[in-house]
Amino acid sequence: MIEFRPLNNLSIHLDRLIKGRLWLKVIIGLVLGAGVGIILNPSTGLLSENISLRLADWLDLPGQIFMRLVQMIMIPLIFASIITGIVSNSSENLKNFGLRLFLYFIFTTIIAIMIGLVVTLILKPGQYIFKLGGFPNSGESEIIPNEQTNLIENIPNTISNLIPNNPLESILTGEMLGVVIFTIIIGVAITQLRQETASPIIRFSEAIQKICMIVVSWAMMLVPYAVFGLIAALLSRTSVGIFLGLGYYMFVVILGLIILLVFYLVLALVVTKKNPFKFLKAIREPQLLAFSTASSAAVMPLSMKTADEKLGVSSNISDFVIPVGATINMDGTALFQCVTTLFMAQAYGIELSIMSLLLITFTVVAASIGTPAIPGGGVIILASVLQSAGIPIDGLIIIIGIDRILGMFRSAVNVTGDLTACIVFDKFYAAKSK
Repeated sequence: MIEFRPLNNLSIHLDRLIKGRLWLKVIIGLVLGAGVGIILNPSTGLLSENISLRLADWLDLPGQIFMRLVQMIMIPLIFASIITGIVSNSSENLKNFGLRLFLYFIFTTIIAIMIGLVVTLILKPGQYIFKLGGFPNSGESEIIPNEQTNLIENIPNTISNLIPNNPLESILTGEMLGVVIFTIIIGVAITQLRQETASPIIRFSEAIQKICMIVVSWAMMLVPYAVFGLIAALLSRTSVGIFLGLGYYMFVVILGLIILLVFYLVLALVVTKKNPFKFLKAIREPQLLAFSTASSAAVMPLSMKTADEKLGVSSNISDFVIPVGATINMDGTALFQCVTTLFMAQAYGIELSIMSLLLITFTVVAASIGTPAIPGGGVIILASVLQSAGIPIDGLIIIIGIDRILGMFRSAVNVTGDLTACIVFDKFYAAKSK
């Protein structure tokens, strides 16, 4: 028998970050970064605009290094994690809940988008920006009906394109959905091999996981400095007035995320009869680490350990659900993309029809599944959502500035969604997986 050690054993690399209260260091970094950024802003008259911009580039450096390290290691980590999660399950177990897990993720993503639609349509955060003159090129763009029609007509092609014809191209371009589907197919195929043939592949996957977690632990050490630098650079480049003017939009996003979090707690209570407060207490550590790093992929080992040891989930369930969930279950990101799309439409004074809202819903579902589980991943994919709805992407430059703050909140919610999925599927499939 192959001695298989699941990914949750690698959480030892993240334990010192929890004990060192990384989340508290991040909050201190945010506050200090905001203060330094305001001082360095040319509007204070202390520094010239040229010097301020040069200092901002240097302040950005730790954040850029952190993001590149996580991006560099994400695909091999996801690849190895999904393969080991699949191999640790029987093929019968995968047949039992593989498709149901995917449908469950689609269901929760649609719920997240509905919450985003309702909150944004009621509170109208973009109206305030529009009254102040809107974003650049406001009112110059219209929704393009042909793009909507073509998107709907191309649904069959979109579905067939989910299977990458060139996996290497998907890896090189960072198309996470293609990478995930390719990895799942390879993982299922490995389960059909004889033990002696599969053994080297499994050991190789274990080695890749360990290497990835060492690199992730290195990247984590930069997080407080990265947050400090990113916020300081943001406020040194933009006026405090613009930053505060987007406060209402940030409030709407965070409110939507809180409602989504409540939905998870209700789901856990109704389906698994778990006390919501005990559930929240049990998952506090992965939530705080996800908040600190703004990456749900980076905290996978800790999420698995929490699911197994504190939630009592079968390791066969968590080893499969969490790596897949970290790449395709992006409910917090989907809500953010929905709110931001409607916010941008309101800021540009674009009226959206019911058909346009349905189109946005469909596009956000598809886009959130393929969103990289890295800092800034949501904004990268958001551009395609805006283009499909005919909304100018010029205003994204402002959203990118505050995305780091919102990214911390939605990553914590994404991790909560993955852990909720674990206890839901453990309720029905734990006995079958043993």
